[in-house]
Amino acid sequence: MNTSGPDEQGLRLIPFRGLRYVPERVGSLAAVTSPPYDVVVRPDGLHHLESADPHNIVRLILPQADTAEDRHRQAARTLDQWLAEGVIAPDPAPTLYVYEQRNDEILQRGLIGALALSPAADGIVLPHEDVMDDIVADRAELMRTMQAHLEPLLLTYPSDGAEEGAAAVIVRTAERPPLLSTTTEDGFHHRLWAVTDPAERIAIETDLARHQALIADGHHRWATYLRLQREQTAPGPWDFGLVLLVDTTRHPLQVRAIHRLLRGLPVARALDAVSGLFRVRTVEGPLPRALDALTGAAAEGNAFLLAGDGGFHLVDRPDPALLARTIRTDRPEAWRTLDATVLHSALLDDVWRIPDAPEHIGYIHDTEAAVEQAERLGATAVLMHPVREEVVRDLARQGVTMPRKSTSFGPKPATGLVMRSLTID
Repeated sequence: MNTSGPDEQGLRLIPFRGLRYVPERVGSLAAVTSPPYDVVVRPDGLHHLESADPHNIVRLILPQADTAEDRHRQAARTLDQWLAEGVIAPDPAPTLYVYEQRNDEILQRGLIGALALSPAADGIVLPHEDVMDDIVADRAELMRTMQAHLEPLLLTYPSDGAEEGAAAVIVRTAERPPLLSTTTEDGFHHRLWAVTDPAERIAIETDLARHQALIADGHHRWATYLRLQREQTAPGPWDFGLVLLVDTTRHPLQVRAIHRLLRGLPVARALDAVSGLFRVRTVEGPLPRALDALTGAAAEGNAFLLAGDGGFHLVDRPDPALLARTIRTDRPEAWRTLDATVLHSALLDDVWRIPDAPEHIGYIHDTEAAVEQAERLGATAVLMHPVREEVVRDLARQGVTMPRKSTSFGPKPATGLVMRSLTID
């Protein structure tokens, strides 16, 4: 993929006519936004968003109907209706966007645009997690039916820290009046600006052509983009995907764990099965105190916190013979010692024998939600310790993917502030 020069292979971000809510047609911009689709996991969270505003974006990213086909068609009809009614409208001209998220502790800025797609083998966009085929298939059918990208992926790249190129454009742009400004209920303040000056776009293009990106959040959507691109018979809008690019030298992301909900496994049975294979200790609550115990144990090796029976159980120090028998040896040491690798290869596959399917395992970002659901269902929540970003990036550069749902980078872009139609030039 050539960008600004014949010898440069890197990121190519192009402008597009963003679809945005018309503020006068909705209760508030905050009320129509949502977290990414895979973070909205609880029915009460879905219902809360649906009731926040009749035009909340969750009706497009997680439509509700009896069958998958009906859900996808309903979402497409809803988007067409909102466009016809003027609830959502395209910006007048193609643009790149500067997007800012800020709270009392974090300032994150990045660029939203349509990124040229490339396979992992090209080394331009690096995935770091495996994906589940059924989720990719569902997202592909939704995007195919709607002819739209509704949620920007979160991609990161490290710059040299100099305030030039894309970084300089972002700083200058953030000094201007924004296109929109809103504060969501999680306390984050969001602002969006348009970059329309040709010289600034060239500065961004030239800078990004020198970089590769890591997929921080959105592996399933990226895999979906690639699948839909392969279906096309001629170049066109499907060769690009909606992304947010963040320079983590200037704006480091937070890395959190994604927890597992083992729906059919009570805590007592889970603990009985690991007895003799791991060290098992009951630790005192409340949850923050138990998580501190997990952090301490994780500093010494693989460790997990099990919950769901009203208590907290620290499981660590796996039997070396178990690891030797269950962990692949054709991967780097950093991969073999990941908590997610040990969890999936040793515990889920071998000890507990739980299939990695949605009816058996739920993936939950929020720690309290994982514990609450486990207690309500009589299930087991496996609480994880986060992986360091440098480990993630190093493995990705080696072409090694981590077990699915190993990390949660953030803050994630709010869904609903800017979307991309594949039918509007």
